[in-house]
Amino acid sequence: MSRFGTVEYEVTGGIAIMTMDEEARLNALSAEIKEGLSKGFDEVERDDDVWLVILTGKGRSFCAGADIRGLHLESPVAVKKFMHQVLVDTLSRAERVSKPVIAAVNGLALGGGLELAIGCDIIIASDKAQFGVPEARLGLVPGFAIVRLHELVGRHKAKELILTTETISAEEALRIGLVNKVVPHDKLMEEAIALSKKIMENPKLTIWFAKSAVNRQIYTGGDEIAYAIDAMPYLFSTQDAQEGITAFLEKRKPSFKGR
Repeated sequence: MSRFGTVEYEVTGGIAIMTMDEEARLNALSAEIKEGLSKGFDEVERDDDVWLVILTGKGRSFCAGADIRGLHLESPVAVKKFMHQVLVDTLSRAERVSKPVIAAVNGLALGGGLELAIGCDIIIASDKAQFGVPEARLGLVPGFAIVRLHELVGRHKAKELILTTETISAEEALRIGLVNKVVPHDKLMEEAIALSKKIMENPKLTIWFAKSAVNRQIYTGGDEIAYAIDAMPYLFSTQDAQEGITAFLEKRKPSFKGR
C-alpha cells in the first residue's frame, strides 16, 4: 500500500483503491486530501495495469466537503484560483480520468463530498450514507453540483436540494437517480469490488473507450465549469458569505442581511 498526502492507495487485481484518510475531520477536502487525490489519479493514469478505480473514505464519512477553515479568501483573484483548483483539479478529476471510477460512499457525502461522488462514473452507497449540498447555509452555492447535479436528478430536484440544503438518505438518493445501488454497510467494499470484477470481464480498452464516449460532451465543453469559476468570486465577496463562513466556524446561527 502507498500513501499520497492523506489518501491511501492500493492496487489489487487491476483495481486501484483510493481511501481518503482524515477520519477525525470526516475526510473534509483538506490540502492533504486534495494532494492525495491528484497524485493518486496521476498514478492511475500512469499504470497500465490498473483497469479502474474505487474511491472511498475511512470512518463514518466519505467526504464532508470543503475545508471551511480555508474559505476566508481575500480577493477575487484568490477565489478564482481556489475555485479552479477545487473544480478542475479535484471535483471533476474523476470524470476526466480515462479509466472508470466507482465511488463507494461509506457515510456522509456533503457539499464537495457529494460533488466528488457525482464526478465518478458509478456510485454505490452504503445504507448508512447521506447526501446533501449545504453551501447555501454559508451564503454560497455548490460550484460543481450547480453544473452537474441536474444532469443526474433533473432540474427541479437539483434546485430543491441546493435551495433547501436538505440532507437525504441513501434510499432517497437511489430513488431520485443520484446513486446506482444501495448495499448493506458492511458489504460496501465487497459489492464495489464485485462490480469492478464484472466490468473487468470485458476488454480494458473497451471499457476505457466507453467512458470516453459517454463523457465526450463534458470533455469538449467546459463552458459551464468556466462560468462557475468566474461567477463564484462575486458570492465570496458578499457580506452574507463572509457571515455564513464565520458563523460556521464559530458554531452559531448566521445573521444574513441580503448583501
